[in-house]
Amino acid sequence: MVVLVTGANGQLGQAIQSISGKYPKVDFVFCDSSTLDITNLNSIQQVFKQIKPNYCINAAAYTAVDKAESEPEKAFLINVTGAKNLAEACKENNTILLHVSTDFVFDGDFSELSPRAQSIGYSEDDLPNPTGVYGQTKLDGEKAIQQTFDNYFIIRTSWVYSQFANNFMKTMIRLGSERDSLSVVNDQIGTPTNAVDLAEVLVKIIDHTERSRSASPGFGIYNFSNEGQCSWYDFAKKIFEVNNITIDLQPIPTSSYPTPAKRPAFSVLDKNKIKKAFNIDINYWEVSLKTIDFSVIMDKKP
Repeated sequence: MVVLVTGANGQLGQAIQSISGKYPKVDFVFCDSSTLDITNLNSIQQVFKQIKPNYCINAAAYTAVDKAESEPEKAFLINVTGAKNLAEACKENNTILLHVSTDFVFDGDFSELSPRAQSIGYSEDDLPNPTGVYGQTKLDGEKAIQQTFDNYFIIRTSWVYSQFANNFMKTMIRLGSERDSLSVVNDQIGTPTNAVDLAEVLVKIIDHTERSRSASPGFGIYNFSNEGQCSWYDFAKKIFEVNNITIDLQPIPTSSYPTPAKRPAFSVLDKNKIKKAFNIDINYWEVSLKTIDFSVIMDKKP
């Protein structure tokens, strides 16, 4: 079984590489933008013709949330055109696509949510309403895939972190080593997601699909993050606690930390659908945070 992974040098791509050795029956082919440019359909077709993948995990994305506000064309090219190109290649080659999306497709207006969503988070059926370029392009990418073919899994996730690439957790560790005090917003609520947990779930979806070929594979949109919820302040506090970093950490409102892109105030995701469909257990975010090899991060000091 051949699984093509785009965005190999990104956070999720590296997380998938870190677990690939556990699956000797899967031939993972990792491609970065230099070997597979998802914005170039010809580049994709050449790779597909060469390796003939059974599955494609699209871990390539434009994820610079604030920068997207000033680079909408670039964000659209990668997140929309790139997603559509991959969907077309998958359709032509009878390849199943696993595409990673985001909680930023929602506006995070807690007051507008149903009581159910307020208690357990957004479901896959809740109406998306992105407030910025990044979220809009990710939603448009989802739609482009859906309009192209049916054999896809779209996985919406949130607050992804790991020991790989750049992310909030690594930034906090760096700032914790440089400063005596730090302020972090405490009125944006979501769920941190360990990229390795996300990688494992993607492989489990592939395995489940292979084993249930005679039945409906359950294509569609799914939510995945770790369990629980917290603010960015809570997340930072736990990061410092786990690493025994002493720092004066102060909570502040979003209004005190303006950014070019508006963030969802509430973006907790309901995971009931994915848990039932693929029979998976999900770690709470505090548990998964403690599985990180912080010694590697401390040594590199990003």
